[in-house]
Amino acid sequence: MAEGGATMRAEEEAGGTAGHWAPGAQILWRYRENGGARIHIARPVTVVRDDPELLAVWMAPGTECVKPVLADGTPVHREPLGTRYTKPRTVGRGRWLGTGVLKLARPGDPWSVWLFWEPGWRFKNWYVNLEEPLARWAGGVDSEDHFLDISVRPDRNWSWLDEDEFAQARRDGLVDSALAGRVREAGRAAVTVIESWGPPFADGWENWRPDPSWTVPSLPRDWDRTPAHASS
Repeated sequence: MAEGGATMRAEEEAGGTAGHWAPGAQILWRYRENGGARIHIARPVTVVRDDPELLAVWMAPGTECVKPVLADGTPVHREPLGTRYTKPRTVGRGRWLGTGVLKLARPGDPWSVWLFWEPGWRFKNWYVNLEEPLARWAGGVDSEDHFLDISVRPDRNWSWLDEDEFAQARRDGLVDSALAGRVREAGRAAVTVIESWGPPFADGWENWRPDPSWTVPSLPRDWDRTPAHASS
């Protein structure tokens, strides 16, 4: 087993689904493919904080990740929107380019909040990723992305993102009417938090910095393993 896999196995024994991971633990943040059970996104991350109120993780620059690609190897974002979700897909590996990402998720929330910086730690924006509430398992957390997102600028102004992708996913049958309603409701709830400047936006996370002693987690060979147990 790869060194990263061994580290994550050790953290499974220490954390488990009932407990919480200690700062510095290395886990997986994963997404299932839409309309299926296969894991198609897997990102090794380092735990910043984990308690009943919040899970915060750091994805370091250069992290090796798994991401979806078209069957011929074409990056998904290069495929025209009209056929982006209907062409056969597989998964590929790549490195996270640019600055790192801090991801924050409150238990049960149908979204997570990501923080982005420009080089030199100049804060860029918050990014609200609408998704299934995270399901915890021994080696990390799993979710399913819901296409629609929200960008929040440092001046607190916000805007919807990827509405065209959300509409296309609906046309292609990846989002039915019931799910679309839940996603829109989740988006409105997130906007309420943004406009009232509730947590995590008001908590000063934009001033956070990673522990310089942390190493970049390795992608384990069994990144797509099926959890023995999972909980929200």
